[in-house]
Amino acid sequence: MHPSPSPTPGPARGAPARRAGDADRDHTAARLRDAVGEGRLTLAEADERIAAAYTAVHEHDLAALTADLPAPPPPPAPPARRRPPPPVILLVLLAVAWLASPLPFPWPLLLVALLVHRGARHRRRHDPITPAA
Repeated sequence: MHPSPSPTPGPARGAPARRAGDADRDHTAARLRDAVGEGRLTLAEADERIAAAYTAVHEHDLAALTADLPAPPPPPAPPARRRPPPPVILLVLLAVAWLASPLPFPWPLLLVALLVHRGARHRRRHDPITPAA
């Protein structure tokens, strides 16, 4: 039993070939220039392939130009968002206001309202159905 030949890039049987756009050609040319910078292609090879990229008509023509190159690395992950610090300053200000006030102030209700608001905002941000405001 012989190993099957590797499939060549091209349209699927019976499927019409998709036409390449200018952005597709520019993307392929950029990948080829990157390959020169990495030492994977010589300048002559790159010039020939870039010229072919700008004259390519279908997407499978562009795929054939980069088929022997490794896939580009995935984009870097976005930086992790820092969580805001707990509202310690707000708690201190509420405690000072409560202690300095001659009238009893129901400051624990403000703390509860703050925590309820933060919880609702957290749920909105992480709920895939409800859009975040």
